[in-house]
Amino acid sequence: MNNVDVVCVGQALIDCITRGKEPYKKNVYRAHSISLSVGGDAINEASILRRLGKKVKLVCGLGNDMAGNLVLDAARERGLDVSLVTRREDIVTPIANLMVDDQAGRVSYNSPATMLPDYIPDPSVVKGAKVLSLASVFRAPLDTKEAIIALVKAAKAEGALVCMDTKIPTYREISIEDIAEILPFVDYMFPNENEAAYMTGKTDFMEMATYLHEMGVKNVIVKTGKEGCTVCGEKEAFHMPALDVEAIDSTGAGDNFVAGFIAALLDGEDLKNCCKKGTACAAECVQHAGAY
Repeated sequence: MNNVDVVCVGQALIDCITRGKEPYKKNVYRAHSISLSVGGDAINEASILRRLGKKVKLVCGLGNDMAGNLVLDAARERGLDVSLVTRREDIVTPIANLMVDDQAGRVSYNSPATMLPDYIPDPSVVKGAKVLSLASVFRAPLDTKEAIIALVKAAKAEGALVCMDTKIPTYREISIEDIAEILPFVDYMFPNENEAAYMTGKTDFMEMATYLHEMGVKNVIVKTGKEGCTVCGEKEAFHMPALDVEAIDSTGAGDNFVAGFIAALLDGEDLKNCCKKGTACAAECVQHAGAY
C-alpha cells in the first residue's frame, strides 16, 4: 500500500551563487552578491513538494563533511523524510559554483565530487511510493544504465508513476539510447531545451518532445525557460507560455516546475493543469535568488 507521495532520487549539494560581476582592479572583480544555498535537483524538488503539502522521501548520497551537514540540516528543517539518505566517509558532498548574469541566466561549474563514487541507491527505496521522481538522470547517482533501469523497474513493480528529470552528463558517458528499454515505463519526462537537444539532436522544441515521445516516453515536457514549455503527450501536444515576471535568478526554476507538476498530478489534475501549476512554481522561483 502506498504510504508516501513521492520518493525523490538524485543530487543534493551546496550551490555557491555569484550574481553579476564587474571589473574592479587587476585580477579583482566585484559581484552584486555571493551566497551559499542548499541545492541539487532532488532536494529542490523534494522541498517544494513538501511545501505543497506532499509526503516526500529524499534519496541522495552525502559525505560526512560540513557541506553534508548543511544539506541534511536543511532537509530536516524542511520536513523531508531523510531516512534513505546515505552518508559515507569516502563521499565528498558536491559544491557547485553558479555564475548568474544580469538577465538571470547562469553558468555552472562542477567538480569530480559530483560522481559520488560507488554510491548507487538500492531499488527498494521506491517501496510505498505513489511517484518515483528521478530528479537528475545522467548525473550521479543516476548516471549508470543499471541504476536507472533497476529503479524504474522497481517503481513499476510497486505500481508507482515514474517521473524523470534529466541533466547533461559531466563525468560519466551515458545517453538516452542506453536506457531505451525502460522509456516506455516513464510516465513523464522533463528535459530542458539544452538537455533535449543533447538527447535528440533536434533544434525545434516540438520536434525534441516528439522524438522522445516516439522513443516510448508517455508524456514529454520540454522546459524552455522564459519561453515556457512544449509538450508531446499521450493525448495531446501543445506549447504553454511562461508567466511574465521579473526574473533575477533561474537557479532551481526547472526543479520548481517539476515539483509543481507532480503536486498537481497527485491532486488528479490533467496534463495542461499540471503544466500550469509547474509554470506558476517556476515563476515564483525565478523572482528570488537561489533554488528554494
